[in-house]
Amino acid sequence: MFDAKIRPLIDPILNAQGARLAAFGVTANQVTVAGLALGLVSAVMIALGLTYWALVPLLASRLADGLDGAVARCHAPSDFGGYLDIVCDFVFYGAVPLGFVALAPEINGLAGAFLLCSFYANGASFLGYAVLAEKHDMQTAARGVKTLYFTGGILEGAETIGFFVLLCVWPQCFIPLAYVFGGLCFATALSRVLLAARVFSNR
Repeated sequence: MFDAKIRPLIDPILNAQGARLAAFGVTANQVTVAGLALGLVSAVMIALGLTYWALVPLLASRLADGLDGAVARCHAPSDFGGYLDIVCDFVFYGAVPLGFVALAPEINGLAGAFLLCSFYANGASFLGYAVLAEKHDMQTAARGVKTLYFTGGILEGAETIGFFVLLCVWPQCFIPLAYVFGGLCFATALSRVLLAARVFSNR
């Protein structure tokens, strides 16, 4: 919901830092993989009960996720780079809830499963729409220049990162937060399905 509004504010900063990394020979794919590694470290720390400290690699991971596109634009962006980026994003988004389930499986298991199912539904609605948008040559740069077509929704990247931060700060509230956020994820997925029905039914 907020991604399109945030992009004009953060893109100049990311582009400047991305250009510096590119000047040192760092590739976008290296930044993407480093971001995933940091995200997985955060998930492991959460599983070990170090939820506050897990914020450090978690936020660094998301910084890397913003920088990889900026680095790519300094070189020659590739379709594989965009593919790798979305795969790593989805792994990260699944790993953090899994960390909280591993932290207290008897307590967090059901809520964690609900949350992961909502991520699955939301991701399917996002990727399915992107496939159809590509088929019909649709383009948008509202959320930055992307390899895939990015549709908006109630919940997007900024809201998800904010949610993860809340979970790390208040891990004891995982269950109610997971159900609320998961419900909003399902609502976001439904809104994309309805949008797809309106846009693509007659094409």
